[in-house]
Amino acid sequence: MAVPARKTSKEKKLKRRGHIKLATPNLAPCPNCGELRMSHRVCPSCGYYDGKQVVKTANNA
Repeated sequence: MAVPARKTSKEKKLKRRGHIKLATPNLAPCPNCGELRMSHRVCPSCGYYDGKQVVKTANNA
């Protein structure tokens, strides 16, 4: 059976796992209300997408 000759150091382990991390969502301002929202999605605050009201929200009821 293959057994490592010595313990993997923290530095080596962290270098190997350097790409494993949480990514922050790309937020863009809504052209209608200016609130930050994810791209290509309906704005949760005003309910607009592509210049049209798609969803009725409590703000624009």
